[in-house]
Amino acid sequence: MARSAVPRELRAMPFRRRDAVAAGLVTPARLLGPHWRRLYHGVYIEADAFAQHDHRMWCEAALLAAPPGSAVGGLSAACLWSVDLLASGDPVTVIVPRPHHLRAQPRLRLIHADLPAPDVERFAGLLVTTPVRTAFDLGRGADRTASVIAVDAMLQRRLVTPGEIAALADRRPGWPGLARLREVLRVADGGAASPMETRLRLLIVDGGLPRPVTQYVARDRDGRLIGRVDLAYPQLGIVLEYEGDHHRDPATFRKDIARFNRLRSAEWIALRFTADDVFKRPRTIVEDVRRAVAEATALRGGAQPSGRSAGLR
Repeated sequence: MARSAVPRELRAMPFRRRDAVAAGLVTPARLLGPHWRRLYHGVYIEADAFAQHDHRMWCEAALLAAPPGSAVGGLSAACLWSVDLLASGDPVTVIVPRPHHLRAQPRLRLIHADLPAPDVERFAGLLVTTPVRTAFDLGRGADRTASVIAVDAMLQRRLVTPGEIAALADRRPGWPGLARLREVLRVADGGAASPMETRLRLLIVDGGLPRPVTQYVARDRDGRLIGRVDLAYPQLGIVLEYEGDHHRDPATFRKDIARFNRLRSAEWIALRFTADDVFKRPRTIVEDVRRAVAEATALRGGAQPSGRSAGLR
């Protein structure tokens, strides 16, 4: 069947088989042919519109497969709110407001939870948990680091504030994971510009060191701009940078070297870390930062960093 023969009502968007068949738009036999792709049980899309890595397409299909009253939630909702922390092939998370017997399916993760009306809104045509409910759910996750990464990212996008998340938690006593959420809010920081920056900051704080300032604007002694850095102890003149793969680009590499040299000339202590350091040598990171803090503190007469200053060095 050529695309011109595909009914207009079935083009580009996922649809339920039962609805299309009942409307006389297609037959069950034709849906078995190569011109259609099955996404979930009873949910199809025309083959020309199928996009394997389009999470929004999978979200649209998942809501068709889920019980009425369900909403996209979790990391899938965050993705729709422009906070994409998903890995390729991750399932769509759907919040189902009541227990429902639905067969397990690939690329579909159902979470049974209360879903009050204020927690859901229609966004880009889909029922999605609101930013505050999305952050509330992600912050209660079992993996603390993943929870902080998600909340950091939503704060960084200014989709929600810590106060709004905390207020929702206060209105939901008895919900699972509230202790974890409050711990996440204690260490969350909307200044984190990437998940790896969050990981680096958590390693440092969990190692017993003061909380560094995120996205600090470093200057020299005369107030001239050097550049924005990932993390810093401004009172001690210490800069901490995560060097991701994008820093290997020749132009970025040259800019990084020039900025590093300006920091050195202005007598900043600059420590740079990679993914290998974060995942394979976390203790080394903590010891390197602890040593730098101790040395800088001794030079400045014992003044410890508060982790909150935004002034000039």
